[in-house]
Amino acid sequence: MAMVFGKKSGAEVPATGGSAMGSTTFAWPDDQKVNSALWKAPRQIRLNDNVVVREDEIAVFYRDGKALTYFDQPNRYALTDFNAPVVGKLLKFFTGVTQWAEVYYIPKRYMDGKFGSSQPYQFTDPTFGIINLRVFGEYRWKISSPELFINQFVGTFSAETSGEVEDRLKEQLVILVYNALGKMKQQGLKVTDLAANLTNIEQEVLATGPDHLGQYGIEINKISGLTISLPDEVQKAIDTRSEMQVLGVSYMQYQTGKAIDDAAKNPSGGAGTFAGLGAGIGVGGVIGGSMAQGMGQSMNQRSCPNCSSLVSATAKFCPNCGFSFPAAPGAPTPAGASKFCPNCGSAITAGAKFCNNCGTKV
Repeated sequence: MAMVFGKKSGAEVPATGGSAMGSTTFAWPDDQKVNSALWKAPRQIRLNDNVVVREDEIAVFYRDGKALTYFDQPNRYALTDFNAPVVGKLLKFFTGVTQWAEVYYIPKRYMDGKFGSSQPYQFTDPTFGIINLRVFGEYRWKISSPELFINQFVGTFSAETSGEVEDRLKEQLVILVYNALGKMKQQGLKVTDLAANLTNIEQEVLATGPDHLGQYGIEINKISGLTISLPDEVQKAIDTRSEMQVLGVSYMQYQTGKAIDDAAKNPSGGAGTFAGLGAGIGVGGVIGGSMAQGMGQSMNQRSCPNCSSLVSATAKFCPNCGFSFPAAPGAPTPAGASKFCPNCGSAITAGAKFCNNCGTKV
């Protein structure tokens, strides 16, 4: 036979209250209900004990490893049928057997929580290789099936506190996010696409939630604030790539521009002279000649092969060191030209005695 309870009317009572008969009235304390998923009465249930159930909660009578009765209507309930199997010391006195009878309270309302990964998820990206990702987010949930919830968390997992329930739920949510990442990765998702697909990942978690969490008697109503954390070096590389796309430059041009900017911010350093002259003296080892040339060409400039200064592509002499630039490779030869100036390399018209560019006698 099952334990039989009856209803009693009465005013609100504290979490526990005694009587002359030794019975106790149990109620879920208000200060322990805020965002709490489970509260266990502080001792075993005995004959004539009372439980108070409010509008937003359910009391579950749990005995010998299974839930026997659910009280989901607001009222006061008391054990009144003495013919029911008794519990605690009375039964042990007659039979030597102790029955374990407990009451658990669970909420009807939605609750909010946060989750985060304790172990990284290894994401294989075609560009960056294997990357360790960590995920964080927020969720809203409620207990959709009290029977499944109690049997799983209390019966299977031996949970007695709300914290134990929430810890397991957070683990399951991280698994759902990882599953969503794996599925979308098979569809071509790259690490550079993560920021633009956070909403899609959240929706994927909500779509797979019922099949995964329904067995625990849990319903996930909302996933929000999803954040996927990348290693610092990978995040920096992604940021660099984004800036390059916006500026429309190559990696060499981008790095050269950064070096010039750094030099301008440090006038007391080795690049100070370069910053002062603008396109004058180069920054030595900071910017290699080939890099400066790459950046200079993108701005109609070229690098002096003698001092590495950036000068106009049409300049004939370097304003810093006086180097004379030869004719550009592939430049068309003037009509009638038969030779080139030994000093500046300019094409010289046949019969000319002096270079018409630098004046050198030929």
